Formats: sequence, structure tokens, C-alpha cells
Amino acid sequence: MFGIDDILSALVADLHLVALIMGAIYLLAIVCAIREILNSRTSQGSIAWLLSLILLPIPTVLLYLIFGWKLFDDYATDRMQNGRADRPLRARDLALIDRETDAKWPVQVAVSELPFLKGNEVELLIDGKATFESIFAGIDAAETYLLVQFYIVRDDRLGQELAERLIAKAKSGVAVYLLYDDIGSTGMPRRFRRELREAGVKVAGFNHRHKFLRFYGPTRINYRNHRKIVVADGTHAWVGGHNVGVEYLGENPRVGHWRDTHVRVSGPAALGCALLFREDWEWATGELLPNAPPKQLETFGEESVLVMGSGPADKLEECAIAFTDLIGRARERLWIVSPYFVPDTDIRTALFAARLRGVDVRIMLPDNPDHALVWLASMAHADAMVEHDISVYRYTDGFLHQKVVLMDDRIATVGSVNFDNRSFAINFEITLWFTHPDTIEAVEKMLLADFEACREVGRAEIESRPLPLYVATQAARLLSPVL
Repeated sequence: MFGIDDILSALVADLHLVALIMGAIYLLAIVCAIREILNSRTSQGSIAWLLSLILLPIPTVLLYLIFGWKLFDDYATDRMQNGRADRPLRARDLALIDRETDAKWPVQVAVSELPFLKGNEVELLIDGKATFESIFAGIDAAETYLLVQFYIVRDDRLGQELAERLIAKAKSGVAVYLLYDDIGSTGMPRRFRRELREAGVKVAGFNHRHKFLRFYGPTRINYRNHRKIVVADGTHAWVGGHNVGVEYLGENPRVGHWRDTHVRVSGPAALGCALLFREDWEWATGELLPNAPPKQLETFGEESVLVMGSGPADKLEECAIAFTDLIGRARERLWIVSPYFVPDTDIRTALFAARLRGVDVRIMLPDNPDHALVWLASMAHADAMVEHDISVYRYTDGFLHQKVVLMDDRIATVGSVNFDNRSFAINFEITLWFTHPDTIEAVEKMLLADFEACREVGRAEIESRPLPLYVATQAARLLSPVL
């Protein structure tokens, strides 16, 4: 039997273990605090982290590892060593740089580290049926290589069709690469990947070779690769908001119609999309893909296109810089479409200033929630827009997921970027920028049709909201930096 001495000895031993654990947590809190001081981007956010680490090291240390500790310095190094800075040189050598358009949009060009490339044909793809018909036709026609990257790849009817087409191309001798995000594609079964690999398709998750992110670090929950890119033979590229799942075709009865936008670009700009994929693939696998462009690129049209990649490896929050500049230059209209609208202080201020200049600022958002917490925060920010005389529209014909911006008659964007801090600073994203009148007109026509399927939010609606809902939206708004 245990006596009192045995019980006391066990208790003392446990206390020693507890003290050791607590000491380790406090030591880690000090390391996190030093790292935050050295890598601070905003004083408000850093002060909040530092106070929490000092006063509540448990659970703040864990939260900081998830939301505060960025681990992509090696990605930035790989990018510098393997071609991002050489992109303008390549374009100049190919005589495809559009210097006139570059001079009009210097901020976007500087952020992209790639100039506007001319000689492209652009096709706007509205909703899932048109998008995947175009993508699958491009896959079937590929002769040399296919680069396929999605945030979400599901093992459903659409995912199986994609897999079958990729397997067929791999067996025909085409080099096929599939890159997916580990968090977005959590439900992807091993069987799905195994069947692809056995057929010759090279498959990788974005955190494939980064064991800290995969096993020890819950940080992979926060930092995600949100890009959607398909490139065929370096001459055709597809970019936009669609992932691979039947809901993106409107076949999920719970969601209904899924309103989304993709774009096909045929021409030199496709090479920029391929270079972004190459950077992601190298970081994910350690495998170098060929990066030398052909001596001559075929041109398919007259449009200039800028390919902008952004993410947590950027030294500055460059995506936010590019869009803040865009807002600041608007003079007539600024139409923003996003499923998630959680802007930071700089973006909000720029939007308020644009409205005070007399700009027709419109923000189109979904009427139904997709992610409840983000939807509540988005509602709080949208209400603030209405209070500053900015028009907010709620899309009522299903779920709105497209990411599109139209500014004046001068420039439009289509890509994977949502109007929130996650897309601007945390996720890896891609945006295509267009200045040709034909694409501007096509985007305008598309958005005007979308506005017809919206209801406008008025002040009366905001004032009549129940108090519990108002409190919930304001509480969710406090989490805006990590949503």
C-alpha cells in the first residue's frame, strides 16, 4: 500500500514536471515575443501579441505559433534565387513587354516583379460549367506539360473527372504536375493520390516536405496556398475563384447556384502563371522544374496582362499595397466583388476617401453565409461601408464566390484574392490584371448582370438588426486580422 511519504514523493515529482513544462512555455513565450518585436508590421497588432504573451503565455504561445509565426523565409530565398527577379528581363528579351501600360501602373508592376505582357487572348468564364469545360478542353489538348494547382480538390464526380483526364495525359507522355493545399484538400483520400501517381502524375501537397508545418506546427492551419492555376504547354492558363468540387458546378443542393468567375489567358502571360507554379512546386517538393521560356512565344491576341503573385513570403504586404493604390486612383467607379469582406484599416480608409471624392463605390457580397464567423465579421465591415455612403449589395441567387474588381474604364482584376487580411497578407494568392477595353467591357457587362440579382443594403436594415446579432458581428470584427 502507498503511504503518505509515497504520495508526497509522487506529488513533488509531478510538481517538478509541471515546473519544467511551465518554464519551457515561458521560454517559448520570450522567443515568440522577441520574434514579434523583430518582425513587427503594425504596432497595434504587436502590442496585443506582446501583452498576451506576457500576461497569458498559456494559451497565447500556441495561438502565436498558429497565427503569428510566419515560416516562409526559405520560400522568399528560393524565389530570389530561381527567377522571380529575372522575369522582366525574360519579357524584355522576348520583346513582349508593354512599357506604355507599365508606366501607367508602376505599383502593380513593382509588386508583381513582372511587367504587363502583350499578345494575349482573354476569355471571361462565368460559373463552373463554362470554366471546367474550358479547362478540360485545355487539358485534353496539351502536348508537352500540364501544371494544375487548386486550393481544394475533392474526390467527387468533378475531382474524378479531373483525375481521369490527367491520368490519360500522363499515360500519353505529357508531363503532369498536380499541387494542392493540405488544409483546403484535407478530405482527399490517399487512394486518390495513389492512383494519380501510379499513372505517372506527379502529386504534392503544398507542405509536402516541410515536416514542421505538417506534423508539429499547427501553423499550416493558418498559412495556405489559395491559388487556382492551370497551365497547358506554357501558352494557355486558367486562373480564378473555382476549386475542384461539384459545389462549384452548383450541384450541392444545400448551397444551390454557385456564382464564380474564372478567366482563360492564351499567350505570353501564361508563362507568368507557370513561373508562379514553379516557385510553389519547388518549395513544396524541393524539385526544380524547367524555367527557360521558349525562344519565341506564340501570340493569340492584342491584350496586355499582368500576373501578380502574392503571399506571406513577401517582405511587405504587397497585395494590400497594390489594391490600396488601385482604390486611391479611382475617379469614377470602383466595383468590388468578394465572398469575404474583412478589410484592414488602410483599405477601409482608402474606400472612404474614394467615396468622398465622388467615386461610385459598390461592394457586392453574398447574402448567405459560407463560414459563419467570417460572414459575421464581413457584415460588421459592410455596415460601416453603408454608414459612409458606400453602396453594399447582397447577391441573392445562390452563393457568391467570385473575386473581381473593376476600376473606372481603366483596369479590372480576376483572381483568387478575397478582400480580407487573409488574402492580402496570409495566403498565397494570384491576381490577373487587365487593361484592354474588350475585357473591361466584358467585366462590366458581367457585373451589371450580377447587380440585377442583388438587393441593396440600406441603413434601415442595419438599424433594425436584433441586438444579439449586432453584438455577434462586432465581436467577430475583432478577429478580423486572422479571419
